[in-house]
Amino acid sequence: MKDMIGYCGLDCEKCDAYLATINNDQALREKTAKLWAELNNATIMPEHINCEGCRMNGAKTVFCDSLCEIRKCALEKGVSTCGDCSEVETCSTVGAIISNNPAALENLKERTL
Repeated sequence: MKDMIGYCGLDCEKCDAYLATINNDQALREKTAKLWAELNNATIMPEHINCEGCRMNGAKTVFCDSLCEIRKCALEKGVSTCGDCSEVETCSTVGAIISNNPAALENLKERTL
C-alpha cells in the first residue's frame, strides 16, 4: 500500500496540489487554483496550492489542513485512514468521496490489510 493515500482514500500522488508542490510547478498551481476557485465558489489563489499530502508532515492546502471534515474526524478518532474505522462503508462524512471515486474505497480496503 502506498503511503500517499489520504485519510479519505484518494491518492495524493495524483492530486494537482501535490504535483504542483513537489515539482514546483507554478503553471499547475495557477491552473489548479482557478479550477478549485470555480468549483468551490471561493477565492483560491495559486499560493494556496501547496500540499505534501494530508497524512504527511509538511505543507497542506488550507482546505486539507483545517477545513476537511474527513481529516478532522480521522485525527479525532486516531485512525491512520478512514479504512481503519469500522464505520467507513456507512459514514456520510467520507461517503461523498467514496461514491464519486470507487477507487478511494479500494485504497482504504488495501490500506487495512
